[in-house]
Amino acid sequence: MQEPRNAASADFPYTLSTVCYIEVSSGGTVTFGRDAGTYERARSGASRLYAVWPGQYRSDLFVIDDLDDYARAFGIVHDERRTGLADHEHRVRWSISPYETNPNGSYVSVEVRFDCGCEIKDLAAFAKHMREQKGWAVATSTGFSGGWSQDDGHRFSVRVRRTSLRA
Repeated sequence: MQEPRNAASADFPYTLSTVCYIEVSSGGTVTFGRDAGTYERARSGASRLYAVWPGQYRSDLFVIDDLDDYARAFGIVHDERRTGLADHEHRVRWSISPYETNPNGSYVSVEVRFDCGCEIKDLAAFAKHMREQKGWAVATSTGFSGGWSQDDGHRFSVRVRRTSLRA
């Protein structure tokens, strides 16, 4: 019987939707899924975390041995390098995109300019920051565009629920 591989040595795709996470408690209880509680229990030694990464012809079992990498991938622990966002109150200017095709829709394209030097590399992390800091409901299913830089800072275009936008 083979031993599980180490995720840290395999450039593991933590956020791939087909990866199944398995938690085995110190008492032998087996559960699956992923959340902040799973991370905390594994970090404290109350459980071990494994993952199955399905391939085309076989699936491999991995032990999640770098819990910090796991936590950064899922936004449990902030990772500025991966998200492009510093952990601070963002200085942003925004306006409705001049390319908006449905100005009366429930979601609208918004151009965001970062005056704080940040950039969007992870839309879910940006959405979380904006929800906490400005109350915005940023759509995470549509992606974002931009990253172009001008004299007035880094600019990105995202979709935001119109009713959540405030000056």
